[in-house]
Amino acid sequence: MAVTDEAIEKIKAMIVSGELSPGDRLPPEKELSERLGLSRNSMREAVKALEVIRVLDVRRGDGTYVTSLEPHLLLEAISFVADMHDDDSLLEIFAVRRMLESQATGLAATLGTAEGIEALHAELDGIDTDVSVDALVEHDIRFHRDIVRMAGNAYLASLIESLSGQTVRARIWRGLTEQGAVERTLSEHRGIAEAIAQRDPNLATSLATAHIAGIERWLRQAAAVTESGTEA
Repeated sequence: MAVTDEAIEKIKAMIVSGELSPGDRLPPEKELSERLGLSRNSMREAVKALEVIRVLDVRRGDGTYVTSLEPHLLLEAISFVADMHDDDSLLEIFAVRRMLESQATGLAATLGTAEGIEALHAELDGIDTDVSVDALVEHDIRFHRDIVRMAGNAYLASLIESLSGQTVRARIWRGLTEQGAVERTLSEHRGIAEAIAQRDPNLATSLATAHIAGIERWLRQAAAVTESGTEA
């Protein structure tokens, strides 16, 4: 194991064991390196690495602190990777989203509160088929975000939100080019919301899977048409 990796592991162990808690300030560099039996150089590199992935917060002139360790912070690295995708990998992102979000939708049908279900229906009541594509996509983002939050798992919600944000362009593209996309989207949303309201996790999971898979199929077909046109 590289010396820097060892330093990272030792700091991580201090956090996992509870010796360092969210918001705590780390001991000064010299003291910490001596305590862990590591050089100040390796300790400095470890702190930089842990700062990048939002485990530590280096405040110049003040010290180094453990962050809140909230899911949205720790999953920022995944969001960065997703931001770097190309069109070929977009289908893979959709596939991961489909697997995760369908299960989250099933959990929402089991764990969702009456207030959450009411809010979901209110979101649907506030939109109709005359909506613009931009407004439809904004509704789509809110609708899916509300469902995932109802599943009660903050890490899952943050992960899905990171992936979902990368598919917005494809959803706008579909809304602009596919006939009946608005009506189909709203109809599928209503079906999912009703399955959640009925506390039917199997149906909710199936409908969510089909909903996202439909966008995947359209995207695959659109990409094939574009590729054939380019070759011609």
